[in-house]
Amino acid sequence: MNIARRSIVGAAAAVPVFAIGYARAADYNFRLPHDLPATHPLHTRTQQAADRIRDRTGGRVAITLYPDSVLGSDVATITMLQAGTVDLFTLPGVILSSAIPMASLNGVGFAFSSYPRIWSVMDGALGKFIAAEISRNGIIPVCRIANNGFRQSTSAIRPVVEPGDFKGLKLRVPASPLSTRLFQALGAETTVINYNLLYNALKTRAVDSQETPLALIEVSKLYEVQTYCSLTNHMWDGYWMLANEAMWRGLPDAIRDTIAEEFDRAALEERADLQKRDPAMRSDLAEAGLQINATETALFRQALHRAGFYNEWREKFGAKAWAVLEDAAGGLD
Repeated sequence: MNIARRSIVGAAAAVPVFAIGYARAADYNFRLPHDLPATHPLHTRTQQAADRIRDRTGGRVAITLYPDSVLGSDVATITMLQAGTVDLFTLPGVILSSAIPMASLNGVGFAFSSYPRIWSVMDGALGKFIAAEISRNGIIPVCRIANNGFRQSTSAIRPVVEPGDFKGLKLRVPASPLSTRLFQALGAETTVINYNLLYNALKTRAVDSQETPLALIEVSKLYEVQTYCSLTNHMWDGYWMLANEAMWRGLPDAIRDTIAEEFDRAALEERADLQKRDPAMRSDLAEAGLQINATETALFRQALHRAGFYNEWREKFGAKAWAVLEDAAGGLD
């Protein structure tokens, strides 16, 4: 079986696009880049939302998606969004934290372990706290956060069963101070690489390991260049739909509300897509050749405590933010 030919979810399958005639050109033409392959459910659901937005506004709003970081790296595109060079951008909080540190608060290592808890806190106090902090920087989160998934660890060298197995691995991380410190605390040698360059970096052994959710391992065919997949569940992260503040504030209320409603609907649909697909992804990846193993969260938490990781990030985030996190996560001590 070639799982690359299988749709990750039904919603991610190719959908015919039919031209719809409009009496006038769009009043608002927005560019929306992201770093995911066009086969990922988030791209599919976002495109569906863009189509509905155009329909509901009678063609006044046209949103063009640019997958695979074709407009530039994640870090460069954050700057473009703040400057208004691009209008919209969907990006994981852990990467957004390279410019807005508080965006990675929900990604503190091993803080969460279940989707019901994640949706409760990210649609509640924790998500609202993070969204408010993002909004202080010329960027507006326009809807609920979408699902990126719990991040897992893969390697071409050896499986990760306990914390010491990370020692010496050349591991790719996104442009995220939190991710970098997490894996350095566990002994890995970290390298920042934009996601669209990851496959080749693994293939050429510029790095021998990486950490991403199962959906990205599948749609990007990382099983072709990795041997082991450890279900570390070390971090949950999601994609925020972000808008340039000046653009967003300048829209008519009805148009702004329509965009927010449709992207919110897309986020909820994409969450369901990935959760439904998760069990099958594990078996499909195993069938494709990945050797999959479970891990024990308590061992990794203990290692991070010994390395001073939690104390370090409590100081960096500040007492108020840490209290919000611990209230959501149930404590990290």
